Amino acid sequence: MGDTEIEALLRGQDGVIARRQALGVGLTDVDIERKLRRREWARIHPGVYVEHTGPPTWRQRAWAAVLFYWPAAMAGESSLAIQNVRGYEPNEGSLIEVAVDRDRRVVRQLGIVVRQHARSHTLCQTGLNPPRQRLEHALLGVASRKRGLDKSVGVLADAVQQGRTTPRRLLDALAERPRLRHRAVLMMVLIDVQSGVHSVLEYRYLKDVERAHGLPSGNRQRRVDVDRSVTYRDVDYVEFGVTVELDGRIGHSEAADLWADLERDIVTMTSGGLTVRAGWIHVLDPCRLAKALSEVLTAKGWPGTLTPCGPNCGASSAPGAEDPRLTAWPAPGRIPSFRKL
Repeated sequence: MGDTEIEALLRGQDGVIARRQALGVGLTDVDIERKLRRREWARIHPGVYVEHTGPPTWRQRAWAAVLFYWPAAMAGESSLAIQNVRGYEPNEGSLIEVAVDRDRRVVRQLGIVVRQHARSHTLCQTGLNPPRQRLEHALLGVASRKRGLDKSVGVLADAVQQGRTTPRRLLDALAERPRLRHRAVLMMVLIDVQSGVHSVLEYRYLKDVERAHGLPSGNRQRRVDVDRSVTYRDVDYVEFGVTVELDGRIGHSEAADLWADLERDIVTMTSGGLTVRAGWIHVLDPCRLAKALSEVLTAKGWPGTLTPCGPNCGASSAPGAEDPRLTAWPAPGRIPSFRKL
């Protein structure tokens, strides 16, 4: 009996082993039943065991799911968790997602979500322990399943801002997924992220305020060097000397933050520019904000004209008028139709 091989498998798989692996190194079904009877091992799924009888850890449940559906790999949020992406820390009670080929007949198992993909192995890193979807494909899968464009933007923009990936790599991965849900929207989102959109708030400003109302296109995340220090301006209308700084933090009242804001605004002002600061309360009333910005830009030389975003646009009515465009996903007809997997 290959005790050494068994120990090596258990060490490499967080204490989890499949029946086929045990048989492959010399154990018999009688040996396995003996270990279960002596409570040396415990069954997690049919044909998958852990080397103790207590509650399995998250990583052990992840290994058990991969081994139960083998060949398989961790997918979606589970893949992001195993890759230590911020915001996807594993929860001991959370479901485990695995990816398998589309042409497999899958038996559902409690506690496991199975994602079936064409050519699943090409989307995964099967040589890692445990095997997992490549980061970009895991991100795209999670983003495509979010209910709401803001949340989809958040998944992709956060990963880019953390330095875990780039818009180019995500677009390359998206090219491999022609049937991905909401693919057309995700492509538009990635193009915007590539242009410099770093947060959900910036995306909402770009989409709901700037584009929807015909404002000029701003220069995003423009690097500015002042007195040997570097700062980045969220949206810079360079031609007109107007900067829009978007602050998505709640309770932005720390003294250091306020001083930093003031100093940046003074630098802009002394160079002949003007800073407009906007937070969620302003961006979520996009028509009112667009109207205010159009007045500032016009005073600074913008020759354009504010365009109403629709028949009920608040930019041409009283402040605070209801904006019917604040919906989770773009209205039908505004973007190509989708084909759900």
